[in-house]
Amino acid sequence: MQTVQAIRFHHTGGPEVLCWENVDLGEPGSGQVRVRHAAVGLNFIDTYHRTGLYPLPLPSGIGLEGAGVVEAVGEGVTQFRAGDRVAYAGGPVGAYSEARCMPVAPLLKLPENIDFRTGAAMMLQGLTAAYLLRKTYRVQAGDAVLIHAAAGGVGLIACQWAKALGATVIGTTSTEAKAELARAHGADHVIFYNREDVAKRVREITGGEGVAVVYDGVGKDTFMGSLDSLRVRGTMVSFGNASGPVAPFDPLLLSQKGSLFITRPTLAHHTAKREELEELGGELFAMVGGGKVKIEVNQTYALRDAAQAHRDLEARRTTGSTILLP
Repeated sequence: MQTVQAIRFHHTGGPEVLCWENVDLGEPGSGQVRVRHAAVGLNFIDTYHRTGLYPLPLPSGIGLEGAGVVEAVGEGVTQFRAGDRVAYAGGPVGAYSEARCMPVAPLLKLPENIDFRTGAAMMLQGLTAAYLLRKTYRVQAGDAVLIHAAAGGVGLIACQWAKALGATVIGTTSTEAKAELARAHGADHVIFYNREDVAKRVREITGGEGVAVVYDGVGKDTFMGSLDSLRVRGTMVSFGNASGPVAPFDPLLLSQKGSLFITRPTLAHHTAKREELEELGGELFAMVGGGKVKIEVNQTYALRDAAQAHRDLEARRTTGSTILLP
């Protein structure tokens, strides 16, 4: 049995709870493969697991995204073989590791024209953008859309993708540098949420109508402004809690603000079936491989420095995608 190093945590809390530990790694079991990671993705959901907002049995590994090479396959595995280039996003947790044994369910073969660092940086955020724009609310040419945290990992991908679909893209961000980044990736308009009234600016941009859909991964701080930015029968997509969970509200509010729709989707429910995962993955690989969506890997950390990566992510010091290198 070989030993590899991995990030684990034994109790919830701040970044300091993340430990760099030796872990025994055996052979893959039935329906599993062993993957040697070339790069690992960092995502905000990792902080939810670390803090206990999304509880995990402890002690636990952490991380939901990676890319690398299949080293060995377990009994019954026919769709992958040793040497295959793969990437994945989704459970079980444990991507913050040099290598791991894992089920084949979330794995996709990584096309040769996409490198490992891009693969690790794009899967969770890219598949998230894919289901948001193609499944949760299917963006059409001519739609006006509002994308919060437009300079973040999901935001930059979603802005480019929505623009490629023919939408008018409105993004929110906090600084001029992030605004420039958002504009360079498809945002037609940028609103500074920390010093502008977002809903008022959206109404000005859309001639008073509002947007067809809001993609909101921020949560508590932006929720009401998001509702106020929607057109009649618009769709509010709340897919994250970067600023904290949304407080309970009366559903009558949706009627009062224009017979609005609201949903709280997850990637897992859009990729539960193998064919759904392959469909969304195929769309993502086509957009990235074809150059319509560029993945911005703007921060790189050694895997053992994951705690610092978490500090920077939570302090909003990052833009685009971040990867950890074993």
